[in-house]
Amino acid sequence: MQEHLSPGSVNVVVTSPPYNLGIRYSHYDDTISRQAYLQWLGEWARVVREILHDDGSLFLNVGSKPTDPNVPFQVLQVVQQHLRLQNTLHWIKSIAIEKENVGDYPGITQDVSVGHFKPINSPRFVNDQHEYIFHLTKRGDVKLDRLAIGVPYQDKSNVTRWASAKNDLRCRGNTWFIPYETIKSRANDRPHPATFPVQLAEMCIKLHGVAKTALVLDPFLGIGQSALAALKLEKDFVGFEIDRAYFDEAVKRVRAAC
Repeated sequence: MQEHLSPGSVNVVVTSPPYNLGIRYSHYDDTISRQAYLQWLGEWARVVREILHDDGSLFLNVGSKPTDPNVPFQVLQVVQQHLRLQNTLHWIKSIAIEKENVGDYPGITQDVSVGHFKPINSPRFVNDQHEYIFHLTKRGDVKLDRLAIGVPYQDKSNVTRWASAKNDLRCRGNTWFIPYETIKSRANDRPHPATFPVQLAEMCIKLHGVAKTALVLDPFLGIGQSALAALKLEKDFVGFEIDRAYFDEAVKRVRAAC
């Protein structure tokens, strides 16, 4: 990346590196030793710090599995040698809410269960329906556009009660329910073993601040979800991908969206 990007030139990085959990990629060994994996990510984080703007943000998506739950925290520990953790966001893929806990929504008459996840067939573990999004910056003091992804107050009296309330919006908080899109064919609609929704990348860019974002980067492009988010928000984008098939798919999707 250093050969292609000037120091301080990137405003937002939205990415999801390989998790080192044995995921079957086409041209990457996701089973290297944990020590080698963390050393590699540490070097990557050093480069990201160099190309990141002083007021820039890195949104780092890291998953895990029940038999190896510590990967996100090990990755964070290494990356924090170069960047400071400013926020920990929780990407919720699926959620179930009992009717009595929903609140005052007349249209909801029964328990709610929405979203998609990969079921776990084990008597030891519950289904894993969550991943981390670590928001890291150089100094931990980047001002965010919190209401760009704000949500309406359910209790409208809060609009006048709280001085921070604007246009009936409050900060969404650090729990984001973003389900995968429903697909008919994984091979055709999502030909990559580990992707995040376009909406997730879009929300990260909005939270950082669309007005102050000129360039978005995804060092692990995959099939171009973050590129589609940047395109939707009319921002310049740079992505890197070692797998030619994934890269070609990303280019195809971006061209189709133009």
